[in-house]
Amino acid sequence: MNHLWSPWRMTYIDNANKEEGCVFCNAQAKTDSPENLIIQRGKLAFVILNLYPYTSGHVMVVPFAHKPNLEELDSATRAEMMELTSQATSVLSKIYGAKSFNIGANIGEAAGAGVKEHVHIHIVPRWIGDTNFMSTLAETRVLPETLDDSWRRIRDGFRS
Repeated sequence: MNHLWSPWRMTYIDNANKEEGCVFCNAQAKTDSPENLIIQRGKLAFVILNLYPYTSGHVMVVPFAHKPNLEELDSATRAEMMELTSQATSVLSKIYGAKSFNIGANIGEAAGAGVKEHVHIHIVPRWIGDTNFMSTLAETRVLPETLDDSWRRIRDGFRS
């Protein structure tokens, strides 16, 4: 029998290293690097890599304001979040050759929000035929690059 190990998943499953406070607020207080995963900062929102991505290039757009839903944000923040979402899809198309995207927000616990107290938009790059047996049978995702490499590539894409 063959085994495919993905030990990083246990941290997510156990949530053993849950940090104090809000992960997004904590990240924005640090210098942008692979450590905090922030790729691009706007005036009111930022783009950050997902620590537990569905695919390589899975990013999120997050407002600086710590609010649980979109309606509590001002219209300028919501507009910038959409502009950053648009920029992210452009960058991910160039860097990864993504053909399509899943874009969405899980707002609130009942919707499955992992960070329910700080609203954010997920951007997941997709390719024709990118679903495979690993996700279906093994509940495992195959990611071809490290988060550090993803951070560098996407950051450089935003800067070009």
